[in-house]
Amino acid sequence: MNKSTVFLFLALFSNVSYSITPEQRGLEIIQEADKRDTGFGDSKADMKMILKNRQGEESIRILEIQTLEIVDDGDKSLIIFDSPADVKGTAFLSFTHALIPDDQWLYLPAVKRVKRISSSNKSGPFLGSEYAFEDLTSFEVPKYSYKYLKDETVDGIGCFIIEATPKYEESGYTREILWIDKDRYISLKIDYYDRKNALLKTLTFKNHQQYLKRYWRASEMLMVNQQNGKSTALTWENYQFKIGLTDRDFDQNTLQRAH
Repeated sequence: MNKSTVFLFLALFSNVSYSITPEQRGLEIIQEADKRDTGFGDSKADMKMILKNRQGEESIRILEIQTLEIVDDGDKSLIIFDSPADVKGTAFLSFTHALIPDDQWLYLPAVKRVKRISSSNKSGPFLGSEYAFEDLTSFEVPKYSYKYLKDETVDGIGCFIIEATPKYEESGYTREILWIDKDRYISLKIDYYDRKNALLKTLTFKNHQQYLKRYWRASEMLMVNQQNGKSTALTWENYQFKIGLTDRDFDQNTLQRAH
């Protein structure tokens, strides 16, 4: 085999070996993003929720959120409402799972009981906000199939554009389009498409801060409903990590003690 033939063979072999499908590329990117956000253990933060109607009128809620990372399963999270008075003491507990339906419960102080959220209701709005119950779970790689679409620049930041299609039943979305920062592998924007495959909502993440020299968290998140003109903004502050939370901090008894 002469030298030119060897180079031709190597070139052809290289193309075959390293060419991957858009689906494989999409999965690789998501797996890298997930890997970089693994290992934080637990966290706690204060959150402000600002609901805005089509006329621009606002209402504000103050919340606290706690999260416990679970190895080989989805995270556990607890959201507690501190104000205003009509929602004070309301608490939402969520156990995310990868391949089976998530477990979610809502404690309503007005009736002093815990209500389990059924799988068929998870596409519904979370307490009047533009976030659905399914938006409030941790991101688990096996819950979606992926496809790399293209590269794009957003506000001067190079991004991978990924299409994520829910595998789990009862999702309110046919697909999601994710803009992922190429350098930090964090989400900057997500478009959600409804069951008719029409653009329903857009979520943008801004003012990311890094914690423990590794983990990025957005200080601002804005969910805009493209169909009804309403929006819900979340602002986060006072993040704490590795504070010693355990499974006992995330059970139904905790829900009732939250108030």
